[in-house]
Amino acid sequence: MIRYAKPTTVAEALSLLGEDNWRILAGGTDFYPAQGTKPLRENILDINGLAELRGILETSSHWTIGARTSWAEIERHPLPGCFDALRQAAREVGSRQIQNVATVAGNLCNASPAADGVPALLILDAEVEMRSAKATRYLSLSAFILGNRRTALQPDEMVCAIRIPKSVAVGISAFHKLGARRYLVISIAMAAVRLIIEDGIVADAAIAVGACSAVAKRLAGVEAALRGCKTGRSIEAAIMQAPIEELAPIGDVRGTANYRLDAAREIVARAALAIVDTADKKAAA
Repeated sequence: MIRYAKPTTVAEALSLLGEDNWRILAGGTDFYPAQGTKPLRENILDINGLAELRGILETSSHWTIGARTSWAEIERHPLPGCFDALRQAAREVGSRQIQNVATVAGNLCNASPAADGVPALLILDAEVEMRSAKATRYLSLSAFILGNRRTALQPDEMVCAIRIPKSVAVGISAFHKLGARRYLVISIAMAAVRLIIEDGIVADAAIAVGACSAVAKRLAGVEAALRGCKTGRSIEAAIMQAPIEELAPIGDVRGTANYRLDAAREIVARAALAIVDTADKKAAA
């Protein structure tokens, strides 16, 4: 017999996860399309009643985003400039109706190579908080997503939050998405860039690209090439010449592998130049 449960507390949800196999239902924006017309054959654990998993909190050491926080909430929340890429990505997660319902943890657990939220969280060194009835553990986002539709989440665990270290929550960031049309489209490539600019010099850089490999990747070679760069067009030149060894794009109906590699460089450059423009405007204000 298939079971359906809608717990009212996290403790109750974790207890249920420890006693049986469940498929977790949060926003449902990936759940229902994936199910299609197939009959349900798994127990359903509906966590939409868990209010404690919703919201964004700032502590002395971290920013914490509750697992059930919607993309619309992220877009509206007054976050510092380092979160601009995440807020911009939030506007790209489907339609406004989807953004009002879809959850940040659902985007991560679905583990699509084209998940809009992942690159913007990677450049913030995000870590995933997973809880079972017995323990709580934390994994970096890069260690949590193992591959296409695969994560490190165990059957008795549930993602409860995403944490951003305050030590990394600095600088300005930007997100750029390339698709076949402007809205409501799966990405051909996407990029998130975070720069720390001091006296017209890039003091540090964090760059991630999605939809160009089985999982979104940080680009260490491009990050290194930008450190010490003067702001301006030299940034674009550094990006175009830097080694990119992390990406392994496929060719499909949306674009060839070579096109994706070229596009990745271009959208990283556009995001970086957008940050420089923002920094210049702030300096002039």
